[in-house]
Formats: sequence, C-alpha cells, structure tokens
Amino acid sequence: MAAEKMALAKAINESLRRALESDPKVLIMGEDVGKLGGVFRVTDGLHKDFGEDRVIDTPLAESGIVGTAIGLALRGYRPVVEIQFDGFVFPAYDQIVTQLAKMHARSLGKVKMPVVIRIPYGGGIGAVEHHSESPEALFAHVAGLKVVSPSNAADAYWMMQQAIQSDDPVIYFEPKRRYWDKAEVDKEAIPGPLHTARVVREGTDLTLAAYGPMVKLCREVADAAAEEGRSLEVVDLRSISPVDFDTIQASVEKTRRLIVVHEAPVFLGSGAEIAARITERCFYHLEAPVLRVGGYHAPYPPARLEEEYLPDLDRVLDAVDRSLAY
Repeated sequence: MAAEKMALAKAINESLRRALESDPKVLIMGEDVGKLGGVFRVTDGLHKDFGEDRVIDTPLAESGIVGTAIGLALRGYRPVVEIQFDGFVFPAYDQIVTQLAKMHARSLGKVKMPVVIRIPYGGGIGAVEHHSESPEALFAHVAGLKVVSPSNAADAYWMMQQAIQSDDPVIYFEPKRRYWDKAEVDKEAIPGPLHTARVVREGTDLTLAAYGPMVKLCREVADAAAEEGRSLEVVDLRSISPVDFDTIQASVEKTRRLIVVHEAPVFLGSGAEIAARITERCFYHLEAPVLRVGGYHAPYPPARLEEEYLPDLDRVLDAVDRSLAY
C-alpha cells in the first residue's frame, strides 16, 4: 500500500478506526467523541460506523470517565479515553495516579491495564483559559504510566496503534497546534518501537532534543542556523516516559552540546531530567552546560499573550548562541 499524505488529526482517526476494526474489545469514550466527532473532529465518523456501544459519548465527568475505563480494562476491554482539553484532566488525576498507574504493581503483574488516555495539549491555537496546558511532566513523574507524544502524522498513526496494544496504561499527548500539519503515512511500515527517540536531522555542532509540538520548531531553528554555517542535529524524543537516553547520549557524544526544548515550563519540566541524566552520562564529552528552553514558571497567559510565553525561533536560537559561546 502506497503512503498517503494526511493531517496528524486524520492519522489518529485512521489509527483508531483500524483498532476498532481489528479488535472488538477496543472502545472509545469521552465527551462529544460520538455524534460530534470530537471538538477537533479526531473521532469523526467512528460513531456512525461502529455504533454507540463502541464509541461512547460520556457525561462531563473526567473522573468518572477514567474510573469507568479502569473497570472496563479489568473486564478485558481496551478503552481509549479522550480528555477533551489538557486542562480538563485534573479532575481525573486521582484516578490516573492512584488507581490506573498502580494496578499492575499492586497485583504483582497479574492485572493488566490496557487503557489509553488521549489528551490534546499545548498552546498556539488562541484558546481560552484551561485549554492550553502542558501537564506532561506531572504524568511522567508517576511510576506505572507510559507517556508519549507524536510530532507528525506517521508517528501519530503508529504510536496510537502501539499504545492501544500495550498492556500498560499510556498517556497519549496530542499536539493540538500540529493537528492540521500533513505528512506521509505508510500504514504498513511501523516506524519503530513506541519508546525510542529518532534523529530527524543530522548535525555536528549541537543537539536539539524535543517532542510533540516543538519538533517542527527545532527543525526550523536548524534551518536558520544552517544559513549561518552551523550544523544542528534534531532528536525527536517521541516518548516522555520512558525516555530513550541512549539515542540522546549518542547524539551528544557526537555534537558535545545539548538544548532541550518543550512548551511546558522549564522549572521541573521533562527537560530537567534529561539535562541531569545527560550531564551524568556525557560529563567528559560536553563542551557546554545542557540548556533548556520552555515556557515560563507562570500560569498560561491569555491567548493574546501566548506567543510571548511559548518558545519561538529567536528564543531557541539565543540558546544556541549561548551554548556555542562556551
């Protein structure tokens, strides 16, 4: 089958469709995922084709949605839950971290929890309050949860397939500002294991590591730096927990410099753990401190100010200048 160009949102839709077709135990549930097709139309058409018993419109109760998914998983189902917006996940946080994440360990491995929680996240769409959060580090800190985020349509398709097939709970963060970015998707060629990072641009002078919405920005930074004769390598982390430190390490041992970029606040963000681990692993290779570029340690601002809050080309290039100045 030839590769097909499609938007990231469409790739997730196609992946969910394939999962529903191939396994009768797969269910989709969430607020407005059925007849409406989701606020971003990611589940569009699935309710019509698979019926209300498999694509389920739920009440506006995130704790109840996740709690129900846990019960379904205990009965052998593979529920895929949508949290409509990132800032809405917190009523379900208790269910996720005290129940979902711990069932496997509590039962000494006897109880599987094949639950996928889809969360559109991040800014850049001009949304109102509670609709542009980046809470991924909160979930990455919790043992028992896998946390991933695709940056392109091909990964969106295959990482969803792999998440649904996992017997462990997966928090699947969808970069909403990239929903409409298109890329080639080959539905027959798995791009790699779920929790591996990938070098998406080769370089020699410095490594940029990012995931989700910031991978595209880092590619643009590398393009801009190339005009000044600088060769930047870009690593798409893909998985936030676990992190593929081996791929990052191999890149840093070559370039000797690392900048980690994410939308979430820099303070105690995922970049902090990566910076600490790579400093431990690559201490004698590094020629500059590991730098981080991200959001500020402040509540996400109103839409009119979000471009001042989010990392942009100039902020990352400034970090590149600082790193290369050592």
